[in-house]
Amino acid sequence: MCGFIAAFTVTPLASESARQALDRLARRGPDGEGEWRNGGVYLGHRRLAILDLDPRAVQPMESGCARYVIVFNGEIYNYLSLRGELEAEGVRFRTTSDTEVILALYATWGEAMLPRLHGMFAFVIWDRVGRQAFAARDPYGIKPLYIAKTGDGILLCSQVKALLATGLISREPDANGQAGFWMLGSVPEPHTWYRDIQAVPAGHSLRIRDKRVISSRCWHDIGRAWRNAPARPDLPRDEVTKRVRAALRESVARHLVADVPVGVFLSGGIDSGALAGLMAETGVRSLQGVTIAFDEFTGRQEDEAPVAAALARHYDIEHHVRRVTREEFVADLPRILDAMDQPSIDGVNTWYATKAVAELGLKVVVSGVGGDELFLGYEGFRQLPRLVGLWSRWSKVPGAMPVARLAGRLQARRTGNGRWCHAPEWARTIGGAWWLRRSTCGPEELRTLMGEDLAEEALDGFVVEARLAAMTGPLPQETTLALAQIESMTYLRNQLLRDSDWASMDHSVELRTPLVDAHLLEQVQPLLGKFDDFPNKTLLAQAPVKALSREIVERRKTGFGIPVQRWLEEDNGRNDVVPRMNWQREIGRVFG
Repeated sequence: MCGFIAAFTVTPLASESARQALDRLARRGPDGEGEWRNGGVYLGHRRLAILDLDPRAVQPMESGCARYVIVFNGEIYNYLSLRGELEAEGVRFRTTSDTEVILALYATWGEAMLPRLHGMFAFVIWDRVGRQAFAARDPYGIKPLYIAKTGDGILLCSQVKALLATGLISREPDANGQAGFWMLGSVPEPHTWYRDIQAVPAGHSLRIRDKRVISSRCWHDIGRAWRNAPARPDLPRDEVTKRVRAALRESVARHLVADVPVGVFLSGGIDSGALAGLMAETGVRSLQGVTIAFDEFTGRQEDEAPVAAALARHYDIEHHVRRVTREEFVADLPRILDAMDQPSIDGVNTWYATKAVAELGLKVVVSGVGGDELFLGYEGFRQLPRLVGLWSRWSKVPGAMPVARLAGRLQARRTGNGRWCHAPEWARTIGGAWWLRRSTCGPEELRTLMGEDLAEEALDGFVVEARLAAMTGPLPQETTLALAQIESMTYLRNQLLRDSDWASMDHSVELRTPLVDAHLLEQVQPLLGKFDDFPNKTLLAQAPVKALSREIVERRKTGFGIPVQRWLEEDNGRNDVVPRMNWQREIGRVFG
């Protein structure tokens, strides 16, 4: 896990600009730094050593034939099997890193190698003979990759703020990116907060020649898994359970490949509990589980520490509870906001969890993020199809729509949230109902939050279904499958995964996601239509041989919470925190 910057410019990237970007990336890679230059081509890298800890594996790395040079962020979990295939064909390696395997694969297969990579990744490869660059990003978008176009050429980087640190990129706002944050709590890809920086979309690759992008293509669209899944596969429950269990065990085993110890986030939930059990069953020695706790939650449902302790005993895991106080949050807040690469209403919980992991001396941790999206854990998977079905019938009753619009306006006035004014229209479709549930404000409120001009630009032709389609592509007809695709390609991609990246990297910790894995998704794709037959994520809970207890499975879902809003609202006569400040507005204020 690392951070990098690549520049393809007419004027060679100035040393000062390169230095400022690498310094900004320092926490992503404290174990090494490297640079490679050739005319207007610059590759810079900061390394977090996880595989092959020897300095021989530093980047930028040249291929054995010296034709290709790579900067890479991520992990290729099946690199050992790929290496074995290449060695059988006569390829010789100088390192035991996955980076060199990517180089050798590219030299042999070209971009056709991409479907063979099982992992999380973003990389740029420079071809010294062909005088062109090839860049690619993993299917889910676990690892970030941003591109900025200037009058002088192209820059690619692991962080938005590192691109800005070069001093070469305008800070002019992106209206759609900022509107996405205000309406959904995160900036939707491919937009960023800034007009001249975009995300290379998840599952995409591109080629750069003569300082410009000459081609871009989607090499893997995870949406196809849900679109092509049979709605009601005729399979016995036992068969579904058996196949899902085998796929999960395989995914967990892949995600344990490392030359350093691997820990696990241990909450009181099914996702982390099942992963901890599967990790223990693979034979991980001295597995350490980390739980964060808050005095404000003691004795309440939100307190995960007691349940996590029971899980640790269940699987014989060494357990660490890290308590976080308001005073610590106040002291850490400037660093948290500085680490947040793009505005998000979430991520503080993961920042503290990985802080605790780093304090234990661990460099890799497994997270249960993605379990709700894959195994239908959110309440919306049950509520929204019923809402849409019910409203599709009632809206046809004469006079129903005017009454519903009046009720929506009253609810908007009562709550102070304008999105309720749109409930009668949005609830007609599953995408609109999802937007109603996930959104934090109505589109009209953007004028106050963003200013008239930016809001006008963002709202030009605004239609919820069109905005959603821009993030997800076509949706399946079956509503539960459609919701799983939506959650995976919006909330998971734009918020949870992005927050996991910046929050963990700020502590130089690699966060791995066995439940967010394109190969796992392909394996269970024929079964996805049966997942709603297993409520409370029982498919996941039953995956370990020593299954999770009924207490864990039936425990009311609380989410990975943190009392940020309460802390912000506590004044106590002090001025160290803005009292009564809405967290989302505070984030927006910081980013400007």
